Amino acid sequence: MSKQRGTVTGKDSDASSESVARPDEPTEQEVFDILSNRRRRYALYALADDRTATIGSLAERIAAWENDCPIEEVTSAERKRVYTALQQSHLPKLERTGLVSFDHESGRVRPTDTVQEMDIYLEIVGEEQLSWDQYYLGLSAVSVGIVVAVWLDLPVFGAVSPLIWLTIVAASFAVSATVHNYRLAGLDTADEPPEVSRQS
Repeated sequence: MSKQRGTVTGKDSDASSESVARPDEPTEQEVFDILSNRRRRYALYALADDRTATIGSLAERIAAWENDCPIEEVTSAERKRVYTALQQSHLPKLERTGLVSFDHESGRVRPTDTVQEMDIYLEIVGEEQLSWDQYYLGLSAVSVGIVVAVWLDLPVFGAVSPLIWLTIVAASFAVSATVHNYRLAGLDTADEPPEVSRQS
């Protein structure tokens, strides 16, 4: 009996240690904090395109984006500056929040499954742009406003057939979804982050 209890306890202990070692999915606040830093955004974008990257290749690629030049033209000082920041700050933070797996000995950096579930660059937009969730929220509000106006038979709205208004609303969502999907597909094949492309 004591052996059986010892075996069960051992299994429970292993399971417990695994659950402790495995990082939880980042909270919404942690995600916003992660994405507030440009180098971390660049690192996650680069990892989405290269799942076998090293800290060295990441540093070169990020330095090229930051200095708007080809990787071949990145200086050793530029590369070292990014490398040091990744090693000492950014990669450990990404690892703690469960977004990457960082092998300190080999220098290999791999994104976790959590990264694939995050439409990172669809949510990272310039200061003068809306994120997609804000856009769809606004579109929904406008659609509800149109429905209410038609239902109340307000001037202009009452003069047009409800079927036409329904067609306009449906077409708006269809076009928006098509553009959204097109941009998402474009991110998968892009050579650089959208915010870098916008600066070109």
